[in-house]
Amino acid sequence: MRAGKPVSLKAQAVRLLARREYARVDLEQRLLAKGATRDEIAAVLDELSAQGLLSNERYAHALVAQKSGSYSRRSIRGELKRKGLSGESIEGALGDARIEDDAALLALWQRRFGTAPVNDKEKARQIRFLQSRGFELSAIFKLLRTLAP
Repeated sequence: MRAGKPVSLKAQAVRLLARREYARVDLEQRLLAKGATRDEIAAVLDELSAQGLLSNERYAHALVAQKSGSYSRRSIRGELKRKGLSGESIEGALGDARIEDDAALLALWQRRFGTAPVNDKEKARQIRFLQSRGFELSAIFKLLRTLAP
């Protein structure tokens, strides 16, 4: 940023959006941190939405693409809800991705661990990791049972 020349709120928002997609709530929080008022931010975000530069639907698709294969549908859905996206946007993005939790669980387990746990401590560590990614405990146990010799 150039010293001495103030950057407009819209320019700041566009600069952030040029790097990656943001949910409206995230972008609002970032702009609030820069000292703008909620009214100013709302006007700028409405303008950016009207121009097609800010889109919650596009953000949802980007997040689903980024997290699929490493997180469960439930975890991704929860994150999108926390970002304030509508149910239609969330289901549209998840529906387009066709995420299969069982396949994602197996692929993630193979990438992260690759070998069956040798003791209870290792098994607990694998279970905690997979649960942190949003996979259900019953699915994790089912996977680990299939790996047991």
